[in-house]
Amino acid sequence: MLAPGDRLESETPSNNNDRILIVEDDLLVASEMEATLCDAGFEIVGIATTGNEALQLARTESPILAVMDIRIAGDRDGVDTALELFRSQGLRCIFASAHSDHDSRLRAQPAAPLGWLQKPYTMASLTEMVRAAVSELRGQPG
Repeated sequence: MLAPGDRLESETPSNNNDRILIVEDDLLVASEMEATLCDAGFEIVGIATTGNEALQLARTESPILAVMDIRIAGDRDGVDTALELFRSQGLRCIFASAHSDHDSRLRAQPAAPLGWLQKPYTMASLTEMVRAAVSELRGQPG
């Protein structure tokens, strides 16, 4: 039964486990992503600007999904970070990057990405892809 102020399932995928990690070193883009996904009913567990930050946040916050840029600050790129997240925690990601060339996609295949968004993308397309990815992770029809 819904409490006052709760949203219907058709309005949002809101589920306590719909926790998303954003890995993006452009803080303006990351802030816009965070606001958009929060408005869509997701919980943002944090914004990481480096691969090491992403690994730490994923360990402590247990997100269901990461939205990952490929070119990020630090000594690991987004593909290396996604591979480690998948290997160590089974965490899958959506790549949201201007760098989604064939070689990057081949390198990322072992991380079983749930989608690719080519920058520049709209916030509506980001929300749609995250919803579809969460549905897939939950074994529900997209």
